[in-house]
Amino acid sequence: MDKNLDRYSRQILFSEIGEEGQMRLKDSKVVLVGCGALGTVVANNLVRAGIGELKIIDRDFVELNNLQRQILFDEEDVKRNIPKAIAAVEKLKKINSQVKLEAVVADVNFTNVESLVAGAKILVDGTDNFEVRFLLNDACVKANIPWIYGSCLGSYGLTANIIPGKTRCFRCLFQTGPLPGMVPTCDTAGVISPIVNIIASIETAEAIKYLTGKFDALNKNLIAIDIWESSFERFNINDRRDKLDCLCCKQKKFEFLEAKEGSSITSLCGRNAVQITQKSVVRTDFGPLAERLKKSGKVTFNKYILKFSINQYEINLFPDSRAIIKGTSDFSVARGLYAKYIGT
Repeated sequence: MDKNLDRYSRQILFSEIGEEGQMRLKDSKVVLVGCGALGTVVANNLVRAGIGELKIIDRDFVELNNLQRQILFDEEDVKRNIPKAIAAVEKLKKINSQVKLEAVVADVNFTNVESLVAGAKILVDGTDNFEVRFLLNDACVKANIPWIYGSCLGSYGLTANIIPGKTRCFRCLFQTGPLPGMVPTCDTAGVISPIVNIIASIETAEAIKYLTGKFDALNKNLIAIDIWESSFERFNINDRRDKLDCLCCKQKKFEFLEAKEGSSITSLCGRNAVQITQKSVVRTDFGPLAERLKKSGKVTFNKYILKFSINQYEINLFPDSRAIIKGTSDFSVARGLYAKYIGT
């Protein structure tokens, strides 16, 4: 055995991978979008497995409340106020110096997504909102890049493989995302680390199957797990692509890439504030949203506006889901706050 492969000897002994599969991993490039709960576990697993190249894209910084579930970070990263992608790469270099690592601190949007995912053998989802996933789906279907969807909330998690031209795409599964403010997020309903580790481990396993050429072993269903209720379900979604005339994978209309769907963002001159506007006008029910938000910060509302304060930021949300985020002029911070507390 090649001495450079000695560290992977136990993995190579697994007959489904072997030395040939290990060499395939070594020659692969993975793009990971999102380096939070799911992303840190996926990155850790893939780097230890010996992939050739990993690009990690994330817009956020390490915070103290991340440490409960985001396994690559520690208290020193919080003190340094360091971007998650940078902190992750620093740790991963110590784990496996053979892997080429790239940290990209960026907000993924329609202007940059295609260049960010270019060259990937596979993309893994570590994001926290539907809008970015629809955008990734457009970019991956257009470029014929397979990707693995994963999400967690509370004790519940979902994952599915998206292989352009062979499986249904993400938009076949979810024609539209939930309306802003209508569903909980991890920052309003919480999440426990065991479900994160499980879903991220499934995502990693599926990536390894694909990268080693074991296509027959790939999961073909939507997997749903509730670790608190000890439930495991597999939903047969194989016929979704055939039954639907999907705008994305059938009609090749990439509405999120073309910024026809999703949200637009503008800076409010001289106000240290950013406005986020939904392309499609949707009505937000302030009552249930306020009930969830009060666990995280100060919230007041009437029929015209909801105001939510968290740390130095204030989110002013209007009934049409337009929001003015005060306390920052940074688009990526504003998008992050909207996704965390209002949802998409």
